[in-house]
Amino acid sequence: MESTTANDRIELLSEEIKDLLHPHDVDDVKLVQKGLMLYRQGMVKQLQIWNAQITAMVQDVTPCHVKLNFSHLSLNSCTCPHEGLCRHQIAVFFAAYSRVGSVAEWVAEWREPMKEKNDIASWGLQKAKDLIKANGVMKPDYARWVESFEVSFDTILNSKKYSSPFIIAELFNIYERRIKASAPVEKEWRLLYELVGIVVSFKKLAVLTVQSGFAEDVVRRAYLSVFHNLIEDADELVLKIGVQSLPFDFDEFILKLKDEVFELLTVSSDLEQERIYLYRLLWSNLFKKKEWREQEIVLINDRMKSLEDWENPNPLMVAGIHISILQQKDELAVDLISKMDDKVITPYMLHWIELLSQTKAWKRVGPLIELFISKLKGYLDFLRTYHSCASFTRSALKAITPYISENGKAELYERAMLSTLPYSYTEYEHSLFERKQFDKWSDLQAFMGWNFYDLPRERVKVIEKEKPEVLLGMLHQSALNEINQKNRSSYKAAVRHLKKLRTLYKKTKRVDDWQYFLDSLMEKTKRLRAFHEECRRSKLIEE
Repeated sequence: MESTTANDRIELLSEEIKDLLHPHDVDDVKLVQKGLMLYRQGMVKQLQIWNAQITAMVQDVTPCHVKLNFSHLSLNSCTCPHEGLCRHQIAVFFAAYSRVGSVAEWVAEWREPMKEKNDIASWGLQKAKDLIKANGVMKPDYARWVESFEVSFDTILNSKKYSSPFIIAELFNIYERRIKASAPVEKEWRLLYELVGIVVSFKKLAVLTVQSGFAEDVVRRAYLSVFHNLIEDADELVLKIGVQSLPFDFDEFILKLKDEVFELLTVSSDLEQERIYLYRLLWSNLFKKKEWREQEIVLINDRMKSLEDWENPNPLMVAGIHISILQQKDELAVDLISKMDDKVITPYMLHWIELLSQTKAWKRVGPLIELFISKLKGYLDFLRTYHSCASFTRSALKAITPYISENGKAELYERAMLSTLPYSYTEYEHSLFERKQFDKWSDLQAFMGWNFYDLPRERVKVIEKEKPEVLLGMLHQSALNEINQKNRSSYKAAVRHLKKLRTLYKKTKRVDDWQYFLDSLMEKTKRLRAFHEECRRSKLIEE
């Protein structure tokens, strides 16, 4: 963070706030409107932009003091009673952002997804009716299914009339209604038809995304949900197909679908995680025959050999690891994972840990978790925002918990929490306190940079009673930090810390140590007359 400029830090904060607020959420819209109003009315006062945070006062019904932390959004604070992001924090953000860009443009860009959707509704519905009339309901024929999906997709979504990314989701809904209207009548064939439709549609939409040149953040805001919905629908369909009796010639369709799914790995340079997720889902739950998996490994290896320099090998490598795990070739999988870059492979490891934990394959999942923990810090360093790091840390700790609980691996869990600090702070703090590891608990607070008086009072009371000496170091540090601020209010805070420190030294029967420390401190600060005045006023030292 030290190497970035104030403008860079504000831009990064802007992206985080965009990620947290959604233009379709009524509460978020109201929050932005209220914050914007306060900013435009000039209610943000005393704005200061520091290395670590932004501070300001917002003149609302009652004055509110706001801190926006650049590194950790969880450390944001406002003296109003609202929990989480409040209108005062948004107002202060806008005041800071106005120094690097246009607030009006920021708000307009954030709201953009809504405009063109209404324009296409009547056209789209009519187009869907025409297509249904022209095509009718089709009998099971894989090639005809695929052709129908592709023609319908091109007719509706590749229309030159509509090119905004923010109407893709609406157009896709029209396209989906059209293809579902032509589904086979028989339930078992209808399910397979819809699954093939999902894979083909996913690929077509991925190609359209690349050809259109939409920026990644625009796709995320405009229609990434379409890809996620397709994956969820595929998950449901695979479960339904798995519990029904299948027609004799079903395998022929599955084989063709399997080839279709392989293309997910190379069809696009974008949407890597979504493509791999759908690939893994189908191979884990639908393509279960041993010979199919053996053939897939050969296909992956052959494709890897023919890759051009500019092509991304990661999806193919992740697919190869996944098939190896399904084949129970764990040593090979772990070896391949260990050779891959932390920032690439780490998020995919969550799935394999959960997959093996579900079947209680503890011996198999253990080495995977060991490797996963060793890669966590590298991956978190790669992630850009606090929100992303905190979210992944929660998922990581949740994924390894079944193995830890079942096998009594508390030390391994602690290693995971240490690797993911500061994002695991809440879990680690609770764990240390519950196990009465107060020395480590105190070290954690120092690592986080907490002031002694920021600590939860109920925690401090317990430690003061059971092991007061662990609080000494924190009080020393807090007092010295305040003295180094060299202003009257900081000196008063420092004296408060020192008086508490004196009490603890007496409680631990170390009065001589206290006197030695105080004498040394007074000598070092003899030029700080205002500090010495505060010490005398509080009777910390004699007149």
